[in-house]
Amino acid sequence: MIKKITLIFAICFMSQLAIGQKSRGDRFFEKGDYINAAKYYEIALEKERHKKDLENLAECFYNTFQYRLASRNLKQLVQGRFGEKDKNYNNQYNFKLYQMLSALGDYEAALEYLKLYKENNSASLDIAESIETIETFKLKSPDYKVEKVQFNSEASEFGAVKFGDSVYFTSDRGVNQLFGKTYKWTHQPFLDLYVTAVDEKNDTIGQVKALPKTINSKYHEGNFCFSKDGNTLYISKSNIVEGKREFNEAKTNNIHLYKSIKENGKWSTPEKLAFNKNGFSYQHPALNPKGDKLYFSSNIEGGCGSFDLYYVALNEDEIGEPVNLGTTINTENREHFPFISEEGHLFFASNGHLGLGMLDNFVSELVDGSFTTPTNLGVPINSQYDDFSITYYNENEGFFASNRNKKDDNIFQFKQSGEIFIREYINTFEIRDAVTKEYIPNAKVVLNDRRKAELYSNILDETSFFNMNLLADNYELKAESEGYYPKALQVEVLEKQDQKHVLYLKQIPPPPPLPIVVIDPVEAIIAEKKIDKKLKEEDPTRFALLTDVDGPPVVEKEGKLYFQLEPIYFDFGTWNIRADSKKILDALSAKLERYPNIYLKISAHTDSRGTAKYNQILSERRAESTRNYIALEGFINARRLSFKGFGELVPIVPCPMLNCTEEEHQLNRRSEFEIIKY
Repeated sequence: MIKKITLIFAICFMSQLAIGQKSRGDRFFEKGDYINAAKYYEIALEKERHKKDLENLAECFYNTFQYRLASRNLKQLVQGRFGEKDKNYNNQYNFKLYQMLSALGDYEAALEYLKLYKENNSASLDIAESIETIETFKLKSPDYKVEKVQFNSEASEFGAVKFGDSVYFTSDRGVNQLFGKTYKWTHQPFLDLYVTAVDEKNDTIGQVKALPKTINSKYHEGNFCFSKDGNTLYISKSNIVEGKREFNEAKTNNIHLYKSIKENGKWSTPEKLAFNKNGFSYQHPALNPKGDKLYFSSNIEGGCGSFDLYYVALNEDEIGEPVNLGTTINTENREHFPFISEEGHLFFASNGHLGLGMLDNFVSELVDGSFTTPTNLGVPINSQYDDFSITYYNENEGFFASNRNKKDDNIFQFKQSGEIFIREYINTFEIRDAVTKEYIPNAKVVLNDRRKAELYSNILDETSFFNMNLLADNYELKAESEGYYPKALQVEVLEKQDQKHVLYLKQIPPPPPLPIVVIDPVEAIIAEKKIDKKLKEEDPTRFALLTDVDGPPVVEKEGKLYFQLEPIYFDFGTWNIRADSKKILDALSAKLERYPNIYLKISAHTDSRGTAKYNQILSERRAESTRNYIALEGFINARRLSFKGFGELVPIVPCPMLNCTEEEHQLNRRSEFEIIKY
């Protein structure tokens, strides 16, 4: 009996402990201390799987950027793996699971949840088209070169602004807060503003210093911007009234916008801008070049959802009311960190527009006074993690922040090297005789885009040419005329004006005076390759590949299919695609485009000079370089292309003691193209 009573007491005690732990988790959660809240929710969920605990635990991991743990708990939530009978859940968790899976690189699974999220909001999403768009962001030729700046620390840094020979930025490094308060969300010191003198490479000269206490308080000071003369500072700060933080009904201390003026070299006490209202946050200020508009991010009522971008007009005597930038820019999710370039273009961060993962950097061009549909800046400015707070300090150089190191935010500097806006370029197309180079009259032409959609079709007159404005991309021009062989030309439209593309047609020779025996080229190939004609019925695709005379031929070796290409040579010790090999890979890409179900394995081999480890790495880079060229320049979906480097392990010509001629070494430096699926 005593044992039973003891057991009952133990059970009751453990139940009370679980209840206490659960309520403690709630208390930490309500204070924004997600790190401690998660510990108690995990304990509580081991006892009873309550839906609310699972929701809050997923939120804790989401808010502390623990992507794998967040995705695991979000999956359990959306799959109904909790005790309550009602398995419904808030649609926002579909969006958050999409973000977490994207951050983990699983885009196909992520987009399933984005599609569900949009359908629940009466919208739609084409997953295949979205994947292709994301791959474009990842594989397009980079418009930027980036590197991490020297003045990062072990803490978080973001929001860098260069003014003169100094860089100002935001950080929670807490230089002067050794025994100060910490922010419950991150368990780090509150954010402050810092400055460091830099050289022409943005390397630190001297020490990083915190701005004076007039600007930095014991609470948050976040993103900021200067007026052009540097004497006015707009800054995001914790909402403070009479020296104390003001909390809203949800017990949250919002962020508001403040203004400080520099007089006689000293900053005045920041004053809150009049349009701030308690209960909402106003943050990330940015001035336009004229200085008459202040842009910012806010979650005030009446927006598109979550945080939107707004601006207020700045006059000498008064500040206007917030104006929402509208649905071209804003989504039902988050838009943050606006920046207006000298040309008036809007750069900002968003997780609502389709991107690579969490926050991505976007740009919207200013055209006739309005902002255009945003363009994702792509890799390397963006990654699958948070990328944000992009600013320029001259025409093509600036800073942005990212947590792509999977820990804290770091500041990166960049140099823009390409055109970032989508534009149409003037292109002229001509049809000429291959021998005389004269125009071919009455030629019938068709221009298709790379998806085979027809853009232009016509029968030209005596002067066979036409003009079109086209986006930078790959196209196909087909032409035919009486007395000429029809032909197609693969066209690459580049980011420049006044391009001309000439398609030369060969005349059909007159018939011979005496009848000749015409050999069917397919029959000749069947005989040459000893192909069983039954293959045409048993495996029609394999038969078509083996007998296709257009482009690189396909051959069979030991039951496997390979493209028989001229050698893809590499110079000794390099992995760059040589000019003589680009034409070969272009022809291969054209054939792969005609067979969209082919999946290819690219194998790269080196000669035996150098160490085995060096040759292995070199072959892997050559294989990857070959794959990237076919994907980027040939516009072949990268998911169809795998690659592997074999180093010196599989030579064509064995070279014991390196006893080979240069020609034999060249044979061993090769690439092979195996068809692994069709």
